[in-house]
Amino acid sequence: MKISNIQRFKRLSTVVAGVFTVITFLLPNQVLADGGGDFKAKCASCHQPHKNSTGPKLFQVRTKWATGGAKEGSIYQWVNNWQTAVANDPYAADVSKWSSTAMSQFPDLSKEQINGIMDWIDMQPDPANAATSADPTKMNGDPAATEEEGSFSWIWIVIGVIFVIIILAVGGVRRQLKLVTSDEEPVEKLTYGEELRAMAWKYRLWVGLGSLVLVLSILVTLIQGLGRINVVENYQPSQPIVFPHDRHAGVNGIDCKYCHNSVTKSKSAGIPSVNVCMNCHKQINGEGKPFADQIKKIYTAAGWDPAGAGKYTGKTSPIVWNKVHVLPDHVYFNHSQHVVVGGVDCKQCHGDMKTMNEAVKVQPVEELNKIEGNIKLSRPTLTMGWCIECHAAKDVPLGNGKSAYYDEIHRRLKDNDKTLYRKYLKDGKVTVSELGGWECAKCHY
Repeated sequence: MKISNIQRFKRLSTVVAGVFTVITFLLPNQVLADGGGDFKAKCASCHQPHKNSTGPKLFQVRTKWATGGAKEGSIYQWVNNWQTAVANDPYAADVSKWSSTAMSQFPDLSKEQINGIMDWIDMQPDPANAATSADPTKMNGDPAATEEEGSFSWIWIVIGVIFVIIILAVGGVRRQLKLVTSDEEPVEKLTYGEELRAMAWKYRLWVGLGSLVLVLSILVTLIQGLGRINVVENYQPSQPIVFPHDRHAGVNGIDCKYCHNSVTKSKSAGIPSVNVCMNCHKQINGEGKPFADQIKKIYTAAGWDPAGAGKYTGKTSPIVWNKVHVLPDHVYFNHSQHVVVGGVDCKQCHGDMKTMNEAVKVQPVEELNKIEGNIKLSRPTLTMGWCIECHAAKDVPLGNGKSAYYDEIHRRLKDNDKTLYRKYLKDGKVTVSELGGWECAKCHY
């Protein structure tokens, strides 16, 4: 039976419609993936789409601001720097009173990224409208239950599916045309599957190579995905008090060691006590400034009444800071060893805090490499590869009396193995790895 041109056109139209259906339903998820990732990295610790948490719910927050009388663009200014928004927009000032916990500042987010986050939020269904028998831990509206986005882009899967559909469709049309235009009745009619197997065997070399490339691509993607597990670059939890490092360390020139005073003598750099803050803020109350509310939180924690000459009331309230740099339990890191003995500058690991209008976050290695004087590394921050790279490049200052341990290792190397010592000195320095800095027990219990 012959197939008319109209019938062939209808079949092709059905295939094309199917392809576009796949694109229509799958591509929006990829477009919104970045917004969902930014939400989990920046917002999920304080906000939920449909439920008030540390911060208010964010579902259709742009509409809420617009109908509430906020100035145009004020919501974007709020996300970048809420203090600036409060100073410029009365509506933002009212929003700032919603909670005693201050909004974190995200000056690195562009308007497009903020819209992407809010578009993703507005797409989340309200768990309250779901069936009562549903598992609440699997609701899309719960960001804590949302599956973590991987580094693999699903757009390639969509493209692959589209190409497979097109190839199968073209092959089917070609087969039907061949049967219709053939004058001779075929001796044996093969099924579609049999034809595919016969074609695969005929071109087995190319099919084998293609299969090998596909398997290797899948393996590489899986290995790369495993390598991103527990990589926490850009992690920045919210803090109970907004602390602008650029004002303290930059404008006022306060040395890092004034607040983190145990960094030269302890494993931990330490968090300043409230009394350290009060050394300055007894006099600096920020009255009339956007940050006055933050200083009031310090007064509450210290039990300080600024009225009149000021006095301590004895009613204190601890400030609960959220830890940012958290290493696994089996990893040992000593700040004093790196700062005093190794002479490592704080900016090598934490970035240039003199320019950061925020508390602290896990700086991406790309940002750390932009800082003048830093050793250029390639592995993600706070990973083992990052530390190993640094130990291979960083030299150990010797003979300065700050480390009898490394001075003794250096003396033994120089006296007992001159050939190896000359080999180490070819680059003009003795690195941490050359003095045992790659030994497992140095960093692992």
